[in-house]
Amino acid sequence: MSSKKVEFNKSLKDISDADLKAKIQEDELRLKKLEFAHAITPLENPVSIRSLRRDVARLKTELTKRALGV
Repeated sequence: MSSKKVEFNKSLKDISDADLKAKIQEDELRLKKLEFAHAITPLENPVSIRSLRRDVARLKTELTKRALGV
C-alpha cells in the first residue's frame, strides 16, 4: 500500500456522510472536465486523470462501507 493511499483513507474517517457525497460530486465534475480537456488537447500529465478516478473510487468505497456498517 502506498503512503498516499493510506493517508487518503485515514482522512476519510473524519468526514461526515454529507461532506463525503459532496466531495464525490465535486471530484466527478473535475474528472469530467479533465477528460474533456484531454480529448481536445492532450494533457501534459494524463496520469492525473487516473489518480483522480481512483480517488473517486476510494470515496465511493468508503461511502458504501458506511452504508453497510462495515
